[in-house]
Amino acid sequence: MTSEDSWDILIVGGGLAGLTAALHLSKAGVKVLLIEKQTYPQHKVCGEYVSNEVLPYVRSLGIDPMAVGAKQITQFEMSTKKGALLQAKLPLGGFGISRYAFDHALYIAASKQADFAFETVRSIAFSGDRFTVTTQSDRSYQAPFAIGAYGKRSTLDKTLVRSFIQQKSPWLGVKAHYQADFPEDTVALHNFNGGYCGLSKTETGAVNACYLTTYESFKRTENIVAFQQEVLSQNPNLKAFFQEAVPLFEKPLTISQISFQKKEPIVDHVFMLGDSAGLIHPLCGNGMAMAIHAAKLFSELYLEAKQAGVIDRAQLENDYKKAWKSTFENRLKSGRRIQSALLHPVAATVGLGLVKTIPSILPSIIKRTHGTLV
Repeated sequence: MTSEDSWDILIVGGGLAGLTAALHLSKAGVKVLLIEKQTYPQHKVCGEYVSNEVLPYVRSLGIDPMAVGAKQITQFEMSTKKGALLQAKLPLGGFGISRYAFDHALYIAASKQADFAFETVRSIAFSGDRFTVTTQSDRSYQAPFAIGAYGKRSTLDKTLVRSFIQQKSPWLGVKAHYQADFPEDTVALHNFNGGYCGLSKTETGAVNACYLTTYESFKRTENIVAFQQEVLSQNPNLKAFFQEAVPLFEKPLTISQISFQKKEPIVDHVFMLGDSAGLIHPLCGNGMAMAIHAAKLFSELYLEAKQAGVIDRAQLENDYKKAWKSTFENRLKSGRRIQSALLHPVAATVGLGLVKTIPSILPSIIKRTHGTLV
């Protein structure tokens, strides 16, 4: 492979959205180059729970998460900061699988037909109806279309002059795997002062603990260990978990400046997928499914336009923007409202008390952040 090779689409970023799009498009005969800064497999800060809404689609691409040991999840539980538990059956259910395993499975399948370059992208430029993607090593790649699937936040967002990147975010994400006694069929969300922590089992039997907290809450302690002991452990459910859990990572993974502000699905003609287009709050447990679903939306629209003949860029952009907003915008709004309520002391107490009194409310809230089978 050389920089002179010709591709139909360049994909910048090899997370779930980028990998799924590469797999879908390349299976249909589209020449794809995916550019990713890290080789596979790698662990990533992620809740590692996937809604079953995308399971039929993933299987149609030749990937069966259950074949690599993904845990079937049917139950949801949530606790207040003081530990009061709320439980519900998940309307669609889901599965627990690490990004280490899931991304790697997608990569192995996609690499059979798509090209990959493991480099850090410096810029994406559009000129003369063609994209040029330049990497830190000064290599350049060209194609008529480009996908941005590089995640929550990147220096590329600065070069593309995206508005959200100009503002600081108060959020920090922390994730690690643990050996612990935890039900395989359950995903849990436990609130604490300044954030919330999700727990669910992965394909190895390890429990993924991933939490989101504000810097304001975190900076009151010296480090992650102290934060878990002094802040998270104020919730008795989290205290019991971390007291007994055995860490499987040398140290937790962290990610800073997580932004939940509104983003646009298309920027300078680049089609944004997954977290690059919009990030749902982790408490909604649906970001992985949304990334995969976004790849499906774009891939189907692109292939439909290609089959019709010469692709009308403006029409494709308009169709994708409409499809993305119709599919995800209300979910993102619901996620923002739910997070705002949970982090407000009075609203959280009243809301969780109401849900405890009327348990049927919880499944309907879950449905607002999840889609239907695709």
